Amino acid sequence: MLTLIIGFDAKSSTALSKCMITGASVATVYYNLKRRHPSLDLPIIDYDLALLIQPMLVLGISIGVGLNVLFAYWMITILLIVLFLITSTRAFLTGIETWKKETINKKEAAKPPQPQRADDAEGSLPEDVTNAAQLEIKDHKRQKVPFLENVHWKEFGLLCGVWISILSIQIAKSYTTRCLVFYWLLDLSQFPIAGIVTAYEAVGLYKGQKAITSKGDAGRELNMYQLVLYCTSGLVAGIVGGLLGLGGGFIMGPVFLELGIPPQVSSATATFVMVFSSSMSVIEYYLLKRFPIPYALYLTAVTTVAALVGQHIVRKAIDILGRASLIIFILALTIFTSAIFLGGIGLSKMVEKIQHKEYMGFESMCHM
Repeated sequence: MLTLIIGFDAKSSTALSKCMITGASVATVYYNLKRRHPSLDLPIIDYDLALLIQPMLVLGISIGVGLNVLFAYWMITILLIVLFLITSTRAFLTGIETWKKETINKKEAAKPPQPQRADDAEGSLPEDVTNAAQLEIKDHKRQKVPFLENVHWKEFGLLCGVWISILSIQIAKSYTTRCLVFYWLLDLSQFPIAGIVTAYEAVGLYKGQKAITSKGDAGRELNMYQLVLYCTSGLVAGIVGGLLGLGGGFIMGPVFLELGIPPQVSSATATFVMVFSSSMSVIEYYLLKRFPIPYALYLTAVTTVAALVGQHIVRKAIDILGRASLIIFILALTIFTSAIFLGGIGLSKMVEKIQHKEYMGFESMCHM
């Protein structure tokens, strides 16, 4: 949109879009910090899931950016189209399944309560008292709370530590000659930082000291295979995001849905993780002087307000319709639309390069 409508060049558009993504994600996280889990007495952001995924995601983005230099433009375009079509299709199918489950639940809730038998009455509360208590609990959970009550400071501190460490390495790399020994040592130092934090969280989850609480009881009994799957998903999402120039949270949203995370929690946690990845890119682009600051401030302000409005509208729609699957359908539509437009732009540029007989093979990672 920045390229086609406003006329920015590709590099400025990429940098400005990261500013806009950061503004929108920060606004969304602020909104979500006041909300609770849709069915459990928990924050809507799953901090243990974020801590398990974020280090691998940030590491993957770093790897993906390097591969972006190596891969030819047509390769990235084809990967983009294939990935988006598969992801949007999977998200749409997940949305249909969720819609069907919600329809069944709404029908069950609409049924009149069964009369209580005399032999079951002993030792139990009257049905109207039980229902009133459940409604009171439900209303309590849906109320907004001060955001400080929804922050898990230990996990948040570790996430910030990983962000600062890897950002420092990226900044140091930008002032180092590419492909020298010191450059590669700096690059490789990201692996132990991400690995140690991920291992700390994974061991806690494996031993039962921690839990992916947003999944309920299922999140307390994670085996080694599931933990490896979670970590690998974060790494792959980061690599794809860095390779294709996308926000990591944009990839993680559908991944979280596939892993059985509720839609509201999936959206909130993916956006929370995206704050770290997108803000890191913004700082790097700022140091490289890739975007005009007045435009960045204006566009970021617009997307921040738009994100708050969008969150409010979607939240109200879910409250009225009682269908969290709306989030999944919006995600699927956004990804599919991106596949069409970005794919179309990419294909047109490929044709242009072929017509001009430009080189379309692999590039050197040591020259940018």
